[in-house]
Amino acid sequence: MRILLPDDTELALEDGATGADAAAAIGAGLARAALAVKADGRLQDLSAPLHDGARLEIVTPSSDDALELLRHDTAHVLAAAVMDLYPGVKISIGPPIEHGFYYDFEFPDGVTISDADFERIEAKMREHVKADERFAREDVSVGEALERFVREDQPYKVELIEDLVRNEGVETVSLYTNGPFTDLCRGPHGPGTKRIKAFKLQSVAGAYWRGDASRTMLTRIYGTAFFSREELAEHLERLEEAKARDHRKLGVELGLFRFSPVAPGAAFWLPHGTRVFNALVALSREMGELHGYSEVKTPQIFDSVLWETSGHWGKYRENMFVTQAEERQMAIKPMNCPGHAHLYASERHSYKELPIRYSEPGLLHRNEPSGTLHGLLRVRHFAQDDAHIFCTEEQVQDEVVGCLDFAFSTLGLFGFDVQLELSTRPENRIGSDEMWDRAEGKLRQALEDRGLAYELNEGDGAFYGPKIDYHVKDSLGRSWQLGTVQLDYSMPERFGLTYTGADDREHRPVMIHRAAFGSYERFIGILIEHLAGRFPLWLAPVQAIVLPIADRHNAYASEVVEALRAAGLRVEVDERGESVGRKIRDAELRKIPLMLVVGDAEADGGTVSVREHGAEEARGVPVAELAARIAEQAAARAA
Repeated sequence: MRILLPDDTELALEDGATGADAAAAIGAGLARAALAVKADGRLQDLSAPLHDGARLEIVTPSSDDALELLRHDTAHVLAAAVMDLYPGVKISIGPPIEHGFYYDFEFPDGVTISDADFERIEAKMREHVKADERFAREDVSVGEALERFVREDQPYKVELIEDLVRNEGVETVSLYTNGPFTDLCRGPHGPGTKRIKAFKLQSVAGAYWRGDASRTMLTRIYGTAFFSREELAEHLERLEEAKARDHRKLGVELGLFRFSPVAPGAAFWLPHGTRVFNALVALSREMGELHGYSEVKTPQIFDSVLWETSGHWGKYRENMFVTQAEERQMAIKPMNCPGHAHLYASERHSYKELPIRYSEPGLLHRNEPSGTLHGLLRVRHFAQDDAHIFCTEEQVQDEVVGCLDFAFSTLGLFGFDVQLELSTRPENRIGSDEMWDRAEGKLRQALEDRGLAYELNEGDGAFYGPKIDYHVKDSLGRSWQLGTVQLDYSMPERFGLTYTGADDREHRPVMIHRAAFGSYERFIGILIEHLAGRFPLWLAPVQAIVLPIADRHNAYASEVVEALRAAGLRVEVDERGESVGRKIRDAELRKIPLMLVVGDAEADGGTVSVREHGAEEARGVPVAELAARIAEQAAARAA
């Protein structure tokens, strides 16, 4: 048979040849490095037979799929080690995930696992790795697999097989064995355990079986694996850096916000954090005015009739906080769009008024599951830099370009390089193919007219229309999805929105959903971790702190504070009876951009000595000159 390689050359092989045979035919070095193959785009074991005409790619440690494969292998090794050490343990699932893998276990009564057990488990894992146990696949009948796992008292595996029979009608399942351990698994796997060069167990958590709070709470052990110790060390170092930058930790240390059990998923913003929050809202308002938006304010609670009209009552109700008033069903708004659509419908509109651009940094509430809450990154109470545009079909493309320009100019202030993703029609959608062709074409054309590169994310659009999402990478290389531009042909239809055209007839507008930050809370959380809490001068809650050397300099320090505040700056004075060195260290820990030291010389000359992070100290700077310079920098919003 003949196999096509990535460069379109043909490789002749014997009938029934495997991926391993193909790698060996190409070269001995490739055969040693091979982990698996991709045949016609599908990942499979090296030992699996190939078919005539298959397009083949050999997967090696440098391939995109290699780490996921390695981590899946390591999850099986973890399960094998745990079964060795804890007789009677019941196993469930162990998949690879973005930065590692996990495996879920039900340990016997009286056995609890903590980080202290990792060294012992890792030692046993190393035994399995050193033994170079082959990952052997076996396809068996459902009956044989059920009999095996019932005999071994592995009820989770039994349930998984029964679900496969019920939901997919399977008659056979695949088992993978390495050493003494056999698992129910679709695969694929690498050739053997010795390919696992470096791994580390990282944490333990509880996880309900099947994510159902009414089912058994299992013990989830997380870990990661790499092809070299150096890569593992670099990854662990990045994790330590991420831990040091954790916004939940820095938010408390910098006095920005707190969380409390009395309001789960809702931040209590302290004065310094509120300054940061308000500065971002002010930026949104300023940019909105420049781009022709009109700010509106809509209610927090709406009658269920509004949510029935929008479709949220039937599809999103479980995520809404529902209440009752005078026997009327009401709900706190989880998004602004239905309110904006209702507001638009409250007046008649002519084509001459369009586009109409409503913005609202309004408070929203979503009843997120408690297990998903995570600091500012996943909350129940938040505010979005939300906006909705109502325009004609002919205006859509220009409005989308305007939204993109808005996002680039806003996010560019923070030094973010924005990557774009175009998401197209999902399987479950409304509207005709002609409408989707038109809508996707407009978004694509808007991107191409601006000369913007983008990734295509097929099938991930909203059910009512395609969208463009903004992604940024932070200083640790992590990618975050922020705002979006979405075309919506559904809500104007549901709310009966119209405008009078030049032909004096009623027409349906197009609705565009737009946000740059996404939510202020989540953006602040990302920004804290990106900057390690060191905000730029314009955004810092305290832009400068005056540090008198001795008590006799306090009066002059107060004069400096007054002069800087008169220039519109956020300034404090540290009048504690500590040494100036201690005051400087404390100001550094608070990550205040400017430290202004004043002593005898400064008081006599009407100056300050300026200490700035990463810069040499500047002595004898006149107060008026400094105030003007700082005010100019803050106004420019330099990153």
